Amino acid sequence: MAAVPKPRAGAIAGATTALILLTAMNFVNYLDRYILPAVQEQVKGEFRLTDDQVGSLTLWFFVAYVAVSPLTGWLGDKFPRKPMIVIAALGIAAMNFFTASVHSYMSLNLRHAALGIGEASFGIFAPALLADFYADDRRNAALTVFNVAIPVGAALGYLAGGSIAESHGWRMAFIASAIPGAIIALLILFFMREPARTVVAEKASLEKGTVLSLLKNKAYLSAIMGYAAVTFSLGGISFWMPAFLHRMDGRNLRAAGIVMGGITVVCGVGGTLVGGWLAQRWLKKNKGALYLMPAIGALSALPFALVCFFGPKSTTLPALGAAVFLIFLGTGPVNAATLNAVPANLRATAMAGQLFVLHVFGDMPSSKIIGIVSDHSNLRLGLGITLVTMLVAGIIFIFGARYAPELHHNIEAATPA
Repeated sequence: MAAVPKPRAGAIAGATTALILLTAMNFVNYLDRYILPAVQEQVKGEFRLTDDQVGSLTLWFFVAYVAVSPLTGWLGDKFPRKPMIVIAALGIAAMNFFTASVHSYMSLNLRHAALGIGEASFGIFAPALLADFYADDRRNAALTVFNVAIPVGAALGYLAGGSIAESHGWRMAFIASAIPGAIIALLILFFMREPARTVVAEKASLEKGTVLSLLKNKAYLSAIMGYAAVTFSLGGISFWMPAFLHRMDGRNLRAAGIVMGGITVVCGVGGTLVGGWLAQRWLKKNKGALYLMPAIGALSALPFALVCFFGPKSTTLPALGAAVFLIFLGTGPVNAATLNAVPANLRATAMAGQLFVLHVFGDMPSSKIIGIVSDHSNLRLGLGITLVTMLVAGIIFIFGARYAPELHHNIEAATPA
């Protein structure tokens, strides 16, 4: 066997810089997204909304998110991604800043939809760019780091959103989040480089260069459909849990935000890191580890989520923490599974397809469906819907492990495009 060449120092430095900056922007991305759940009770009161209408804010965010994803996927496979990432980041910051001028429910929906366009663009371009810096046997580790930003950003969104809204109103919470996004966009512009697109002999069974090949790719379809089911559960829980704590436990916005923020950052980060580490070790013995780890997470979270929603108040927070930890076990591995399942020239398109399925079948309908059930019964029953999708996710991931591809061990991309 020929010796594998060591990656150049410049390649490692370029990959590390990209990982740090894009992870930082992913952190801001999720901070912005989770401000709304933290302040939604104030928004609901000001505009006199039902739970159904509050859930629609997230629905329109994801309608725009999904509608733009095919275009951004095509752009990401055809053109340099760095300038598009910078534009998307600045657009996200601008939408948060302009929230100060929102004074009607319709304009709030439009603002939230525009934010979805920026977040969809970043969510497609950034993982595809990182995939060209890291070989597929190292991609899980890199994407685990990238995805640690999800629970950390969500936690700060809860904490900052609830605290700022309590003292300065909900609009100021969005304005405050615009500043770090604009700063990181400029850092990406000046310090991150575009990697070469890796081209290797991957998966002969795939019809390289054709989008239709994705529809025949069982490894890819299993990863994105299982992730969509998890996202339905996680998205619904994340959006409605602050309201659940406010209504069922009598906590004010600040207290609900602090509780959700603390649980999300500790348990979410812990689950992401532990899941990524376990999957990386397991991957040496079982090529299906990137599917089996999310399956274990989803199925083992089920009983804890059940206790959280329907058990006594004394068990709500411990059960919520355990469920969040377990759900996040699969965050890094499932994204690596998606990218490993496709050829290099279709990565941005594959991520666009993932985001489309993730949101059409995941968190786009979940918040509204839970809101409708809540309006007709109560929030406990609404959240109970997420238990079904956790079970579905586990079954899909177990099925997908049978089709996991063999891994390559090439070095990181070493030259700029």
